[in-house]
This record gives sequence, C-alpha cells and structure tokens, in this order.
Amino acid sequence: MNEVAPSIDLGEMAGRVAGVMGRVRMAALRAGRDPASVTVVGVSKTFPRASLDAAYAAGIRVFGESRVQEARDKLAMPLPADATVHLIGQLQTNKVRPAVALFDMIESVDRASLIDALAREAAKRERTVDVLLQVNVAREAQKSGCAPDDAPLLLDEIIAAGNLRCLGLMTIAPLVDDPDDARKTFRDLRLLQEELRQRHPEVPLDVLSMGMSGDFEVAIEEGATHVRIGRAIFGTR
Repeated sequence: MNEVAPSIDLGEMAGRVAGVMGRVRMAALRAGRDPASVTVVGVSKTFPRASLDAAYAAGIRVFGESRVQEARDKLAMPLPADATVHLIGQLQTNKVRPAVALFDMIESVDRASLIDALAREAAKRERTVDVLLQVNVAREAQKSGCAPDDAPLLLDEIIAAGNLRCLGLMTIAPLVDDPDDARKTFRDLRLLQEELRQRHPEVPLDVLSMGMSGDFEVAIEEGATHVRIGRAIFGTR
C-alpha cells in the first residue's frame, strides 16, 4: 500500500468509520437483523488514493468508484488482497474492457447492450463477472437504472448470457430531506427482489445495494445488504 499522506487525519477517519459502523449496527438490530449481514461500501470516488488507504486502515474493505479512468489511476498500486472495489457509476460499453479488469463487482448493469458487452469480455477472459441489476425504482428521468417493469427480462438476459453472475439489485433513492421519505423506494426494491426470486429460484439474488449517507439506516431497516457511504466516511467533496 502507498504510505498514507500526512494531510489525511487517520484519527478523524477512524472516528467517522466507527460512527458509521455504530449506526449500521443499531439500524440492523432495530430491524432484528445481524449487523454482520450489512456491508459498508466506502464511496471513494473523487477522493485521492491516500483517503482509500486511510479508510482501509480504519476497517473499510469494500470501496465504490464511479469512473473507470479515475479508478484505474487510483488503483495503479493494488489495494490489499482482502479489499474489493465495486463500480457504482454508469458504465459505457466502450469502457467494459478496463472495467472488467479493474472491478470485483459491477453494480450498475441496466441495459441489454451492456449485458452483451460484459458477457463477451468475461468470456474472452474466461472468468465470471459479478454484477448487480440497477433498477430506477423511483423512475427519476435523470437517474440511471432500468425501469422496474424491465427488470425481469434483463435478469433473464443476464442469466442467458453466461459468464455473468447476478448477485442482486441496486437502486439510488431520490434525495429527500427526511430519510423516511426514501423508505418506499427501498421497500419496493425488496419486493422486486422477492418477485424475481420467485421467477428464478435458482438465482439467490441475495444482495440489495441501497442507501447512502443520508438514508442508509432506513435502507437497512428495509433489507439493504450493502450501503454505499461516501460523505459520512470521507467527508465533504
């Protein structure tokens, strides 16, 4: 690992991570869940490599990046073997090749052309790529993700494509002042998960990636297995 830059306050980072983990634990317990069933994805996009190293030292093991080129530059020196990196931003088909090489999971699969491109690249590399199907549950025009009604057919395509393993679903809830106002979005994704499991009982679909710094506790109460936390860990961009 790179030496952590002096400008990164390790104590402050450790405090923020501990605070997030404490809130995750309490939200899980309120929902009658094991806190260990929730994975914190540290959204490190736009932050320098030194911030990743500091977050790793504080206990974060899964990181979320949005841009392929930024991640490639940042990860020129690999993270430790027990750390993984997820692509959480929209993926263009012309960036599929480096994305498959860089990321341990691609959370933003939302259209047939991307499924085809990922399957072809995975086949070339003779590997299986873990993906999540991104669903625009709130149907916001400015957000990526497939429409909920399109999710069953897209899941069919992922399964048929080969070399892709769909582990679950991802969504981005609307930005709201009251976190409880995002609850319906999270609940609807969980209900869609149940529907898709009935359609494909052979596919576990265990992952629900939903919730960010402002609403992750509500997301956990509604079944999130992965929460994507940026500001609460890394500070203001």
